[in-house]
Amino acid sequence: MNIVGDSEHFKQPYDNDDDYISRTGVKRESEAFQELGKQLVSLSKSQLAKMDLEERVLDCVLAAKSIKTNTEAYRRQLQYIGKVMRSVDPEPIRLAMDKVLNKNNNEAAQLQIFDKLKERLLTEGDSEVQALLEAHPQLDRQKLRQLVRQSNKELAKGGESKSAKELVKYLRTEIQE
Repeated sequence: MNIVGDSEHFKQPYDNDDDYISRTGVKRESEAFQELGKQLVSLSKSQLAKMDLEERVLDCVLAAKSIKTNTEAYRRQLQYIGKVMRSVDPEPIRLAMDKVLNKNNNEAAQLQIFDKLKERLLTEGDSEVQALLEAHPQLDRQKLRQLVRQSNKELAKGGESKSAKELVKYLRTEIQE
């Protein structure tokens, strides 16, 4: 047996192991799970309900929501969430979180679009109503003109316009984009 030429002797046990993760890798993975848990804690309860999380993860996240932030208990709870999340596939959670967060952005963007449309209808009147009806023939001309007239009357008196809110609601329900 040649000790100098025996390369088997110097091989580490993890040289051929593709599943080996260094301690630093384990720490990075743990921190990533904690960060994902922190993002989950920042969501509202209704957003969490839409995500269909595992019961253990949901319980941990809800428990963290009840703890004051910037406390040692909160930090430990986030660590515990990270530990629980190691046994769960994080990819579906990330996808669900992206879907929930993006949905809210899309709703806000759509609401903004309908608010701008309402403003154009109120300022330009019948010409804008006609253009909107040409683009969306399913709309009721009479109802649309009535809501625009009523909104302008209420806004002329000052304050909030109930009809303007009804106009936005009508546009959102009738125009499916």
